[in-house]
Amino acid sequence: MQSHTGETPQLPNTPVITVANTYHGVEVVDKYQWLENADDPKVVQWSKAQSDYTRWVLDNIPVREVIAKRLHELYNQSSPQYYQFQYQDGMLFALKDQPPLDQPLLIKMDSPHDLSTEQVILDLNQLDPTGLTSIDFYVVSPDARLVAVSLSKGGAEDGDVHIYDVATGNKLSDIIPRVNGPTAGGDVAWTADGFGFYYTRYPRDSERPVEDIRFYQQVYFHRLGTSTEEDTYAIGKEFPRIAEIEFETSPDATHILAIVANGDGGEYAHFLLGSSKRWVQITRFSDLINKAKFGPDNALYFLSNKNTSNGKILHLHPGQTDLSYASTIVTESDAVIQSFHPTATKIYVRELVGGPSQIRIIDLADGSHEFVPLMPVSSVWDIVTLGEDKILFKNSNYLEPPICFTYEPSNQKPVRSALHFTSPADFSDCEVLREYAISKDGTRVPMNIIRRKGTTLNGKNPTILTGYGGYGISQVPGYDRVLSIWLDNGGVYAEANIRGGGEFGEDWHKAGNLTSKQNVFDDFAACAQYLIDTGYTNPAKLAIKGGSNGGLLVSAVMTQHPELFRAVVCHKGVHDMLRVELDPNGEFNITEFGTVKNPDHFRALYAYSPYHNVVDGTYYPDVLLTADENDGRVNPSNSRKMTARLQAATSSKGHVLLRMSSGSGHGMGDALSQRIALQADTYAFIFDRLGVEFTQPQQ
Repeated sequence: MQSHTGETPQLPNTPVITVANTYHGVEVVDKYQWLENADDPKVVQWSKAQSDYTRWVLDNIPVREVIAKRLHELYNQSSPQYYQFQYQDGMLFALKDQPPLDQPLLIKMDSPHDLSTEQVILDLNQLDPTGLTSIDFYVVSPDARLVAVSLSKGGAEDGDVHIYDVATGNKLSDIIPRVNGPTAGGDVAWTADGFGFYYTRYPRDSERPVEDIRFYQQVYFHRLGTSTEEDTYAIGKEFPRIAEIEFETSPDATHILAIVANGDGGEYAHFLLGSSKRWVQITRFSDLINKAKFGPDNALYFLSNKNTSNGKILHLHPGQTDLSYASTIVTESDAVIQSFHPTATKIYVRELVGGPSQIRIIDLADGSHEFVPLMPVSSVWDIVTLGEDKILFKNSNYLEPPICFTYEPSNQKPVRSALHFTSPADFSDCEVLREYAISKDGTRVPMNIIRRKGTTLNGKNPTILTGYGGYGISQVPGYDRVLSIWLDNGGVYAEANIRGGGEFGEDWHKAGNLTSKQNVFDDFAACAQYLIDTGYTNPAKLAIKGGSNGGLLVSAVMTQHPELFRAVVCHKGVHDMLRVELDPNGEFNITEFGTVKNPDHFRALYAYSPYHNVVDGTYYPDVLLTADENDGRVNPSNSRKMTARLQAATSSKGHVLLRMSSGSGHGMGDALSQRIALQADTYAFIFDRLGVEFTQPQQ
């Protein structure tokens, strides 16, 4: 660590209070279980002392100030970004990030090709100048007259729904409490007349014990202009305790599909509300249907993983509710189906080929197909249908900023819209290489390596390796202006497509969950070893970072292979895999991670749980752990306990730092200023630990 100035805060004394928990006859000692009680004044005092020390260390890293300055330039000199599109009644709606504003604007426009028609419906920065109020989701009424918006504060994701008039931006008197929550989320589905909507409802007041208020999500109906106390129950009493509900509405809003997830493990059931005004179950968890869409004629389309890893698309005629009558219209291929979008005569299928995206257009009449031209080695997202056979989509890769295109088959090629992003980051002399590591069991594991052209493989390049490896979530090519700070200063950046993700289908996901989770860590360690063996870097110049499930990833790999890394950054990670299911979010994750109640699951969890595999006297890398007191997805006690355990165990003279904050939750809805502060701390820590000098880029 470089020299510091000013009075030095001290790390707090951390008492050891031994507690023994027994699982299937195995006694597990926990020295820091007392740090789980966030309301204990001793825990509050301990956390503050840790944070004060971390703040002093980070603020006294000389490069932090110039990194923060560059981050502000990268954001403030960038153009606005538009995302989360909805199209209703000939109008396009979106959220708009406009630095230096902390929170996005909710806007509408007549056309993605004409920004002069843009109109702001809701400006959170005026509603709450502190920047702590965020939009969880929004849903536009079928006639585009009103919009339902879930708003939450301080990153907690506990959202109440408010109704705004699209034309005037005025707020109606209706407020529906407890519609959104962390993990299970929330949603709204308007009725065809636009005078009411179905919504996801969490238990209120004393309806259930306090430990159950984040569970038992159900569906209720609200009529505009009435008290929410008069809202009527629709469906959900029979749903699992860990149900996560979202809606899909037919184009004419006469049919609503409730999509019910059984926690986070990828099992879904579907319930249809149609002309009969009764909810009818169409699919069950065992059917392995994970996505559903209505066609323009109210036909239902399903993405199925039944007897397939990469997915197939089924079609069910309008009015039919028996899944056995569904026909397969898109068969499994080498590409993994991520999503699909039926239009008048086509179906657009977004697919992954090991990470990069493609859009396949299939003719519903004869089954013929063609592909939409895209950027090379790129990703596609934010697809929305614009009527007839026209779509809007966003496309970018690691080196080129996102551009929104419109496409219709008659034009043969995408048309660039006015919704394109510009940034002062310069990646013109960079390149992306696709390379493969061999995991412990012989599996080929790809990773994308971003570097400046002409990088010498001399084993001395400062390198960051990142990954995720869970929930079937794929790491896809994406533009990150902030990455230019690292590349401008000689850094190499590698993103691993490890098992647990969805890059190669559901089999790739299942090979990295439940009792197979160790494969994820073996894959990531193999990627780190590859970067060392091929001359990209060496352990003294290698950092790993990850967040949430990616935080579990880097924490577990650090405890298993501490000799491979110089620095570890773990954002809001899960570290105690034996007690995580006692938290509300942890229970949702049982279908992905497993449960200590199952002896096989327990053995797997105990074998890799980072907190339980820290070994006294080991020389661990320097570690920066971040957490937020408002995080409803990962209990910050994970980071408190892991910090205490590492500080007591490591033989290194380096740092184990805990950056605690409040007001930003798990990261959803973070204010821009909060994001910049966290990024400045992260890069300052890595620059300092890896001995990287900062060079201001030429303007």
